[in-house]
Amino acid sequence: MNAPAKATEIRLAARPQGAPTLDDFSIVDTGVPAPGPGEILVRNLVLSVDPYMRGRMSDAKSYAAPYEVGKVMHGGALGEVVESAVDTFKPGDVVLHQLGWRTHAVLDAKAAVRVDPDAAPLNAYLGVLGMTGLTAYSGLFDVAAFKAGDTVFVSGAAGAVGSIVGQLAKVNGARRVIGSAGSAGKVRHLVDDLGFDAAFNYKDGPVADQLREAAPEGIDVYFDNVGGEHLEAAIDSLNLHGHIVVCGMISQYNATEPTPAPRNLGQVIAKRFTLRGMLVSDHFDLQPKFLAEVAPLVRDGSIKYSETVVDGIRNAPQAFLDLLGGANTGKMLVRL
Repeated sequence: MNAPAKATEIRLAARPQGAPTLDDFSIVDTGVPAPGPGEILVRNLVLSVDPYMRGRMSDAKSYAAPYEVGKVMHGGALGEVVESAVDTFKPGDVVLHQLGWRTHAVLDAKAAVRVDPDAAPLNAYLGVLGMTGLTAYSGLFDVAAFKAGDTVFVSGAAGAVGSIVGQLAKVNGARRVIGSAGSAGKVRHLVDDLGFDAAFNYKDGPVADQLREAAPEGIDVYFDNVGGEHLEAAIDSLNLHGHIVVCGMISQYNATEPTPAPRNLGQVIAKRFTLRGMLVSDHFDLQPKFLAEVAPLVRDGSIKYSETVVDGIRNAPQAFLDLLGGANTGKMLVRL
């Protein structure tokens, strides 16, 4: 198979101040790279777009190195091997890797994971059966110590991670699962399609009031994707010895000034609750168990998942801005 002569890359043009704009990205056409010894050339098919990428656009010290200005943005991607300089991969193999935001990537063969396109839809490997699903699984069961009979509240519940968290809780015996989302349509989706017991639009009124109405007997687990007002409301509703897992704080990602901590954090003393942040990279050891338990639930329809798919590499920056604005339902993907 002959590689085409042109590749396209999305590069970070400037570090955003506040909310990113299209001017913070550059779209560059370049030559297709050639693989060296031990490497493979992959033609990407689908790219993942994720909230954590906003943090990596900043040069503030964090858990991961920032994206470099003038260099390609990168993240999860699925692609087809075009050329291989190793025996372990051949042209036509479909692989998962972390050099997205470009049409073609040369990578060390050891950094690629072969996937079976017949076992599940390809997109699922970037979502429900990929890092998204593992984040939900490890956050709920390992970090939050969920057990049957718990009442669970999930913020950003119509998003890629939150939607899986709520369903996993229901399938595993939650007493009640409540979700928040940003539109009436997403609220209906959570209840009608995903089986949440209750859901509310956080734009309709104070989160604390809506959560109290949805969970009059309190909550035992809060899975936080939003932070801010949601975290404060969850602390108010949390039962004794409850658990909070902080997976994301998307409400604060574009803040230009330090945001206030929850004003009720002092309740940690009386309620003796546990608040713990998480990164999925700390839980890769759970991946075999996760796949063994969750893949059958996806296959038989017990776990449903949604995708928002945008076509074309040149539309990746807008897809990312839309993600930060909450325009997606489920996993945001760019199909090349």
